Parts: sequence; C-alpha cells; structure tokens
Amino acid sequence: MPYDAAAEGAEHGKSDADRRGPLRPSRLASARSRLGGGSLTRLVQASDLALLAALFAVKCHGDALSGSNPLLLAASVLVAATLVSLEAYQLTARERTYAHLYKVVGAVGGSGFMMLAFASVTAPAARTGAILTLVDWCLTATPLLAAAHLAWFSYIRRLRRQGLLTPNLMIVGATPAAQRLVALALSNRDVNVLGIFDDRGERAPKHIFGVPVLGRTADVKSHRLLPYVDRIVVAVPSGATARIAQLIAELAPCPNDVSLLMDGFDAATEKAAQERLLDMPLSLLSGVRRGALQALLKRTIDVTFSLGALIVLAPALVAISIAIRMDSPGPVLFKQRRHGYMNEEVLVWKFRSMRTEMSDYAAVRQVTADDDRVTKVGKFLRRTSLDELPQLWNVIRGEMSLVGPRPHAIGMLTNGAEASKLVESYAHRHRMKPGLTGWAAVNGSRGPVDTPEAVRRRVSLDLEYVERQSVWLDLSIMARTLPCVLGDSAVVR
Repeated sequence: MPYDAAAEGAEHGKSDADRRGPLRPSRLASARSRLGGGSLTRLVQASDLALLAALFAVKCHGDALSGSNPLLLAASVLVAATLVSLEAYQLTARERTYAHLYKVVGAVGGSGFMMLAFASVTAPAARTGAILTLVDWCLTATPLLAAAHLAWFSYIRRLRRQGLLTPNLMIVGATPAAQRLVALALSNRDVNVLGIFDDRGERAPKHIFGVPVLGRTADVKSHRLLPYVDRIVVAVPSGATARIAQLIAELAPCPNDVSLLMDGFDAATEKAAQERLLDMPLSLLSGVRRGALQALLKRTIDVTFSLGALIVLAPALVAISIAIRMDSPGPVLFKQRRHGYMNEEVLVWKFRSMRTEMSDYAAVRQVTADDDRVTKVGKFLRRTSLDELPQLWNVIRGEMSLVGPRPHAIGMLTNGAEASKLVESYAHRHRMKPGLTGWAAVNGSRGPVDTPEAVRRRVSLDLEYVERQSVWLDLSIMARTLPCVLGDSAVVR
C-alpha cells in the first residue's frame, strides 16, 4: 500500500510540503517493491555484454581465430572495460543523458581506434581489411549501445519518479554529520531522507535544510513511515560511544538495516568502513545482507512453483470452494491484514474456515481444539493446511514467499498481550517476506502461538531461518513440509 504524505499532513494540521520536506516523495513505495541500485547496475552491464557478444557473433566470419575476428573480440572486451573505467554504470540521478552518451560513444570509438592502431603496427599488410572491419563494427556498435543505454535511462528515470529505485533513509541525530548528509542528498538526489529523529526535545532543530525532525528516537520503531525505509542512519559524534551504544539498543527492535555514519572518525576507522553512502563512510550495525543473485533465485522459485501449483491444484481449489459454500453461508475466501516484509501491512488470503459471523479479523482469540467458530469443512482444511492455498496468489504478487516466517495478524494477542511485545526482536522476523511454510513450521512450531513460550520459540526459529536462508535450505523446507503437515495431526489449527 503506497504511503500518502498529503493525508499525513492533513492529519497533523500541516501542509503537505511542511510534513514531507524536500527529500520525501509525495507517494512512497514499500521497501519490498523497490529495486536495489547495485542489482540494476549489474543488469545494465549484463545487457551490454549480451549485446557485444551478439554483435561479435554476427560480425564474426567463419573461424573466430582467423583474420580480423580476434581484433573484434579484443575491441568488445575493451569496450566493456572502458565503460566501467568511465563510470558509465553509476547511473546517478544527477547525470545528464548527453554526458552519458558521450561515455558510450567514447568507449566504442576509443576501443576501435586502439585496435586499429594495434593492427597497423603488428600487421601492416592486413591494414585495409582491418580498417574496413573495425569501421563497420564501430558504426554498428555505437548506435546499438547508445540506443540500449537511452532505453535504460528512460526506464531508470521512470523508476525514480515512481519511488522504486531511490533508497529511503531515516536519520537519528540532528548533528553536523546529519547536516552534511542531507546537503549531499539535496545536491545529487541519489537518496531520499524521509525524516530525522533527535532526543534533545525543544533544543533540537525543527528541520535540517527543510527535512523535518519527526520526533524522538523512541518514536522510530512505531513510526508509520518505517515500512518504507531501507536504512536507518545513526549520525552522532564519533566520541559519544556510550550514546552510540544506547541508540543501538533503542533501535534493536526495528527490522530495518541500521548503520552508523562514520563521518568525523579517524582516517583508519573510516577506511575500514563496510560501505559508503553519498561518499560518506558507513558501518552496518544490524540487518541482513544478501546478494542479488540469491534474491533472484528465490523469487524465480516462488513464481515458478506457485504458478505450477495453481495449475495442478485448480480442480482441488474449485472443489474446496464448492464445499465451503455448501457447508455454511458466506464468502469462500477470508482476507486478513498481516505483517509482511519490513512491517508492511499486506492483505493475506485464505479459504474461509470459520463461520462468517464469528470471523476474527484481528486474531483476538486464537483457534483452540474443538473451537465452535470453525466449520466442519474448516476443520478439515485447517488440519491439512489446505486453507492456506490461496496465499499462492500472495506469493505471485510478491507480498509473500513460498518459504519464510509465517505472517501473523496485526495486533495478534497471546494470553491477552500483544504477541509482538513479548519478544524485543519480534520484528526481525520481518526482515524477510512471510512464507507459506518455513523453518519454524517443519520444526514443530505450527498452529497458534497461545503462550509467551510459544511466541518466543516461534520467533527464535524464524530468526534462525532469517540468518541461515539459502536456496538449498528453502528447497529442503519445501520437501519436508508435506510429510510434516500430514504426520503432525496433534497440532491444533
């Protein structure tokens, strides 16, 4: 669900611009739906390599090791290396299209000229043939790569307008380091700063270069902007080690990445920084780092298996729908708001297993044995977990995954207490998309979590999965799920 800043501004009696500041878009996309800049860079590079390889294959005459073909191969490799050296894959918001095209044309033309000079020195007798071959290659490669990069620029520009590419930050500490970070963000627009939090109360500024101070550090973990934040940046003086430790503890419940801005530390410490943001050194304090390839493989498995399952199970889905309608009046499907990735609220679908008039949308009362709210068909569906099958659609939409922590209802109660308040690290289970099945489910933690001990065990198993997640672990969990569901008749669902 996109975030509407205008509605928030009206709620607080302030104008939209005052609430948002200069670095917050009017509508925000959730962290789940945004692309990482690194992944996009690798995609553009892969596109260029594919184009160069295809062009070489077309221009190659017969044996690749004869005639001028080695020159074309060397020129292709040189173009790829030159594009990297000219920083053609930085793809920053401040780069002009014409300046980027100069890099592309320069990389192709410069590589062709260097190969021509090399051929003239090493094989003067073949100079005419080499000239014709390389000129033909340059005249083809230049417009081909230029057109590809223009298309990528147009696509990237659209992603930025939709808020799907630029990372969103929150800053803790209205310090000089925070001022430098906001100033850099304003100058190049490579990140969005959604707001600043500071504990000095009345002594804190109302804004930094227009970016509003939204509250105290304690307000971060419950702020409505949190599902849209990629990273929380702690910006406090380098010598305030006790204060840094206090802030780390206070931000521990947040599922978002938390980083320390190391601006102002000594040179050796800054050199040891794990990454940089707007050329300022950062150290990751909490969060989970995964490669783009692993994320792509997980998403591919999700979509492929879910589509296949919906096709294969279509007759069963129809039969279940008919049985539900015949068993009790009301809709076939039940929908409930639950926590998703980074605390995002998602609408999760299930086959209805309870009587319509007794539906519990807020999970105030968890299901127990012989629960009078559950229908006859519902008992069978819950015992076999067939009621969860509509969530395959949530997986296809990207709101869930096949494997991950089970999504809990927002505000779910355990013994009268909100389950999310029983374990400080509860929200860390939202560092991954929720799943149809998961590590907790195949290790005995299925069904309701109706005691504080059950909540703690579920969260412990979920966090173990978040730390260990891999494609092979996912496949193993999927293979163990069916035997677990069929052989675990004692679990109440």
